[in-house]
Amino acid sequence: MPDNGAQKRSRSFLLAVEDQEFLLRDEMRPFRFGMEYAKAEYALRDWGVRSTVVVFGSARVPSPEDAEARAAAAKTPAEKRAAKRAIEQSRVYEEARAFARIVSLRGGALAVTGAPRDNVIATGGGPGIMEAANRGASEAGAPSIGFNITLPQEQNPNAWSTPALTFRFHYFAMRKMHLAMRANALAVFPGGFGTFDELFELLTLVQTSKATPRPIVLFGRDFWEKAVNFRLLVEQGMVEEKDLSLFEVVDTPEEAWASLVRRGLEARPPPASSEPPLVAPKHRRQPERERMKAPVPKG
Repeated sequence: MPDNGAQKRSRSFLLAVEDQEFLLRDEMRPFRFGMEYAKAEYALRDWGVRSTVVVFGSARVPSPEDAEARAAAAKTPAEKRAAKRAIEQSRVYEEARAFARIVSLRGGALAVTGAPRDNVIATGGGPGIMEAANRGASEAGAPSIGFNITLPQEQNPNAWSTPALTFRFHYFAMRKMHLAMRANALAVFPGGFGTFDELFELLTLVQTSKATPRPIVLFGRDFWEKAVNFRLLVEQGMVEEKDLSLFEVVDTPEEAWASLVRRGLEARPPPASSEPPLVAPKHRRQPERERMKAPVPKG
């Protein structure tokens, strides 16, 4: 009987899902893009995640534990100055941690089995402010999401996001889409280019009515008033006065929560286990308005 070993060893004989060389072809990019959407989408549905509160902020903000370790190890004047700054920055970490705990306890993330989970904390999944927010949610006993990204300097997921809801993306665009599409609210802590990119993209989507309004808070009045001169944008005619009402600047976790609720976020405390699943809340957002419209047939 003729030997068919060569045929079985041929790459063409692999199932398409087993052939990584095929999957990584340039022509397969649309399919990879779709798979990145579907993998996270189905996992979030399985967990009943209906809406999120997204937290952005610097990956470089240390935890109090890390800051104290730096201070203890500092020997040179430069190291001591850096350690002092780290201790000051760690206060922002604690504020993000406290804010995420408040949202998780009051927003609906602690739903009973089978009930939709609302206002689940979602972050970029990395260290710093992202870790702080995932940590606060975990300490409240709530699930939280980490939308990680593959970078040349590999980003490791923090240890506090729910493992089953810790994702990794290749495409920034798909990661941004998942961060935005369920977001009932946005809390932005001090950060760098990435934080500014995410903030201004969401502001642009809302400003241009590509996304429905949602409450946005910028955390840390001293930072934001120095980092961005929003009033100058109005004075120079670059944005309208009403555009500054798309967000509020706050200084404390409780102030941030109060702002979100005042601007439309629904507080949903966890139901008793005997209660039936939650009914769909009356969100300010109308996601159906964000979908692409079917073309109108020409008469």
